[in-house]
Amino acid sequence: MPHTDQPTLTVGEFFSRHSEALQISLVGEQVGFERKIREPTINRPGLALSGFYAYFAEKRIQVLGAAELSYLKSLPAEELRERVSVLAATKIPCLVVARQSHPPKPLVEEATKAGIAIFRTPMITMKFINAATIALETDFAPKTSEHGSMVDIMGIGVMVRGASGVGKSECVLGLIERGYSLVSDDVTRCSAIEGREIVGTSPELTRHHMEVRGLGIINIANIFGIGSVRLEKRLDLIVTLKDWQELEEVDRIGLDQQFYDILGILIPHITIPVRVGRDLARLVEVAALDQKLKSMGQHGAMQFNERLLSKMRSKEK
Repeated sequence: MPHTDQPTLTVGEFFSRHSEALQISLVGEQVGFERKIREPTINRPGLALSGFYAYFAEKRIQVLGAAELSYLKSLPAEELRERVSVLAATKIPCLVVARQSHPPKPLVEEATKAGIAIFRTPMITMKFINAATIALETDFAPKTSEHGSMVDIMGIGVMVRGASGVGKSECVLGLIERGYSLVSDDVTRCSAIEGREIVGTSPELTRHHMEVRGLGIINIANIFGIGSVRLEKRLDLIVTLKDWQELEEVDRIGLDQQFYDILGILIPHITIPVRVGRDLARLVEVAALDQKLKSMGQHGAMQFNERLLSKMRSKEK
């Protein structure tokens, strides 16, 4: 059974992963990096700052834009401190100030006292919210690990599965020699993005490396060049390699499409019989290209079946 992870994210992890892309920098002291972000979206605390907390989304990252900052600066000093101290007393993960604006000093002081990190970004408020939401959706996507190696074959993400010793590594190595890109070896980390597609990547420790029996661990990027690896890829097809003698029946036509379930998303699945002399890399390559045609509405087996039925009907007449 594959192992499924429950997504969690701390403020520190969010900052280390996305600070460059979101152009965020720390304001004041480094506090609150251990706080949990519990929802993968963003909140603007305008109503909360005005005193209305009935429906306050305190589990989300809070963003202060021009409207919120203008409101705070319009308040008398004593009232300003009171409003920001109430906000800081909640369980919010962190605060982000947009447009490279300077947060009011009382806000920085109360947030630091409460252990809440404040960040600043030059991005306009809505642009930051959109970019951060996309980043958080990826971070919070359901994840699992699958035993199988993944390769990008002409834009088709293919996972090659099979029992130990069946020839997965040799098959994948043959595909890389043909100019295709390795995504992961042996174990593929899968994320369900928005419940509509699976994206595969490699565990960080083994990234760009392969284990080949008799050779040991090899660095694919160093041997074949940087174009032979990629960080992640959408999963479009799963190929299971199975010893010919273990198969009770071999599909000779391909009319019945099989699927493999990963995190509730069905991925097209085929089984390729393995025996001495078969060029597995070539067969997986053709399977990937055939899947590409199917995604464009061209199903070879169905087209052949329609022609056959048409021929039979014409003979009956």
